[in-house]
Amino acid sequence: MNKLSSKLALMGALFPMCSTVALAQQSQDDEVQVLKTTVVQAASEELKQAQGVSIVTEEDMKHRPVANDIAEIVRTMPGVNLSGNSSSGQYGNNRQIDIRGMGPENTLILIDGKPVLSRNSVKMGRSGERNTRGDSNWVPPEAIERIEVIRGPAAARYGSGAAGGVVNIITKKPDEATATITAETQLSEDSMEGDQYRANIVAASPLTERFSQRTYISYNKQDADDVDINRDETVEGSRVAAGREGVENQDFRTMLRFDQSETQTWELEGAYSRQGNIYAGDNAFQGVDHEMSNLLVGEETNVMRRKTLSLTHKGNFSFGDSFSYIQWENTNNSRLGEGAAGGGDGAINSEEFVTTELQNISAKTEWNTPVQLGGLNQTITYGAEYRSEELEDDVHNQNGLGNVEEGDIPGTIVDPDLRPSTTDADLFGVYIEDNIALTDTIMLTPGVRFDSHSESGTNWSPSVNASWQATSNLSLQAGVSRAFKTPNLYQLNPNYAYRTRGNGCPLAYPSLGGGCTILGNPDLEAETSINSEIGVNYTGDSGFATGLTYFHNDYENKITTSGTDPIGVYDSTQVFRWENAPEAIVEGLEGNLSVPFAQALTFTLNATVMLESKDTSTGEPLSIIPDYTLNSMLVWSVTDRWDMVLSGQHYGPTDSPKLEASGDVVENQMDRDAYNVINFSTNYAFGGGFEVVLSVKNLVNDQLKREGTSTNAGANTYNEPGRSYLVSLSKTF
Repeated sequence: MNKLSSKLALMGALFPMCSTVALAQQSQDDEVQVLKTTVVQAASEELKQAQGVSIVTEEDMKHRPVANDIAEIVRTMPGVNLSGNSSSGQYGNNRQIDIRGMGPENTLILIDGKPVLSRNSVKMGRSGERNTRGDSNWVPPEAIERIEVIRGPAAARYGSGAAGGVVNIITKKPDEATATITAETQLSEDSMEGDQYRANIVAASPLTERFSQRTYISYNKQDADDVDINRDETVEGSRVAAGREGVENQDFRTMLRFDQSETQTWELEGAYSRQGNIYAGDNAFQGVDHEMSNLLVGEETNVMRRKTLSLTHKGNFSFGDSFSYIQWENTNNSRLGEGAAGGGDGAINSEEFVTTELQNISAKTEWNTPVQLGGLNQTITYGAEYRSEELEDDVHNQNGLGNVEEGDIPGTIVDPDLRPSTTDADLFGVYIEDNIALTDTIMLTPGVRFDSHSESGTNWSPSVNASWQATSNLSLQAGVSRAFKTPNLYQLNPNYAYRTRGNGCPLAYPSLGGGCTILGNPDLEAETSINSEIGVNYTGDSGFATGLTYFHNDYENKITTSGTDPIGVYDSTQVFRWENAPEAIVEGLEGNLSVPFAQALTFTLNATVMLESKDTSTGEPLSIIPDYTLNSMLVWSVTDRWDMVLSGQHYGPTDSPKLEASGDVVENQMDRDAYNVINFSTNYAFGGGFEVVLSVKNLVNDQLKREGTSTNAGANTYNEPGRSYLVSLSKTF
C-alpha cells in the first residue's frame, strides 16, 4: 500500500460513517452546529457555522492548560500544526501556528478582530526565515474569552495574509464587576529543559451607568533550554543545535467602554507588551557558538515592544448591525547586532543593540443588513478595510553588492550609505457577501473582495459557500474562494540585499568568485491561493457527531528565491531577485468525532491528513509538518465543579526536505518518526471563587531532540519537550 492509500485508509478507519468529505470540529462540547434554516443570520454568526471553523473556549483552556503561548492549544484544532517559518529548518524551535500546511506567514493573527502584524518588523532570510516567535503570544490565556480558528474559504473575507487561515483571539469584556488573580508554574522533569512561571490580574468593573473598564496585567517567564540539550543527538560533523529559546513577557491592556445606548457601544483600548528573549545559542546556520554563548546564554539578545491604541464601535440598528475600528500599532524590534549574510546569518556579532521600527494603521468597517429580495430571506454583509505599514530599518539594508556598479540595476542603490532607511506600503479593500436562504434547508453565500496595494497592484477575491441540511441529522457544506497575501516590505525593497558569501546560490548556481546577491523586487505580485473544500457531517439526537472535510489549495505566485535565475552577472558577482514561483499544491482531509458515552463522559477526536503539500517547481514541502495528526480528549465531569481530562496527540511521520536553502541536495534526508504526547489534567472549583488546575504534560515522556540547525538534520529540526508538571491557582472576586 502506498503512502497516499495509507492516509486515506486511516481517515476511513477513524470516520467510517462518512465519505471523503466533512465538517471540522467547532468546540469540544459542541463539535457540530446545525445551520439554523428558519432565519438568515448575521455574517459573523454564519461564519461560526461554516466549514473549517473551530472555537476554543475558556473551558477548553482549562482542559488543556497553556503554559505560555496560545499556539499550544490552537495546534490541537483540525488542520493546525506548529512549524518554523519555512521548510529550511532554520530557527526550527521558533514554532508558530501553521494552518493546512500553508506556513505561518499565511496565518493571520487577530486580537478582537484587529490584525497583529509585529512579526513583519523582523528581517526575512533568503528562504523566508524570520527569527521570530510569531504573533500568537501577546495576550495571556486568562484574559481570553475564546479563540476562533478559521480555515479555508471562510477566511477569504479577512484579506491579505489569510490564505492558510485566521486565528482571532477574543478577549473578555467588562460585562460584570469581577477580578481574577492567577498564579501558574510549569516545571520540567528534565533539568535541561526550561521551566515556566506566570502571574496576572484580570479586572473589570462599571464606572458609571454607561462607562465600564477592563484591565489586565500579566507577567510570564519561560526559561530557555540548556545550551547543550541537543549535544548527544547532533548530526556528526555539525555544531550542536540550540534548544528552545526562553521568553519573558510583560503585558498590559486596558479598555474603556461607553454604552451610548442599548444598541451602540464604543471601546477605547490601549495596550503595551514587552517580549524579551532568553538566549539559548541559536542562529540560522551554524549551531551554537559556544564562545559567544559563554557570554550571552541566559541573557536578552532581542526585545520586541508592541504598543497599540484603538477605537471600536459596535452597533445594532433596526436595519442591521455594524463593527468598525481604527487601530495604531507600533513595534520596536531591538536586537544585538547580527550577521546578515551567508553562513554568519543570524549569528550575534556585536554587543550593541540596533532597532527597527514598524508602524501600522488599520481601519475597518463591516455591516450586516437583513433584506428580502425576490421572496428570499437574505443578509448582505459589506465592508471596507485599510492597512498602512511603514518600516524604519537602517540596519538590514546595508549589505554591499560585490562588483555591481551604480546604475547597473535600475532602482537599486549600490552604495549602502545612500540607501533610504524607510519603506512603506498601503492596502485598501472592499468586499460584499450575500447570505441567501434559497429554501428552508439550503443556504448560498456568494461574495467578492477587491483590494488595491500600492506596490503589488490589485487583486480580486471571489468566493462562494453553500450548505444543505439534507435531513435533521445530516448536512453538507462546500466552498471555494480566492485568497491572497501581499509581499512584505523586505521582499519589495530593491535595496534590501542578501549576500550568500559562499553559502550557495539559488538552484545551486556555482559561485564565480564574488558570491551571489539576492535583492528585493518591487515588481512582485501578490501570492494567491484558490481554496476549496467540501464536507458532510452527521449529528445524532444523543449528541453523537462525526464529519469529514476534504480541502484543496492551488497556491500560485509564491514568493521564493529557490527557482530563480540571475538577473545579471557583474564581473564575478551573480545577482538574483525574489520572484513569484509558478505553483504549489496543498491537499488534505480533516475529520472530527464526538461520542458522549454518558452524561458526564465525552470523547472527542479530530484528525488531519496531509495528502500533498509541495512547491511544484522544486518538489519541496511548504513547511515541515507531520503527514497526519490525531488529537483526542476524554472529559469526565465528576461533579459540577470537578473535571478530569485525558488528552493526547499523535503526530505521524514527518518527511525530510530534499533540498537545502541553497538548492543543494540534502545529505541527511532523515524523516522524523511518529510520536505521541499524552496529557492528564484536572480542574476543581472550590467555594469562594478559588480554582485549581493540575496537569501532567507528555505523561509518557516521549521527548524529542533537535539534530541540526537546518536541513542537515532532515526533518529533525525542533525539540518536543518531555514530561512536565503544571499547577495553576486562581481566585475570582
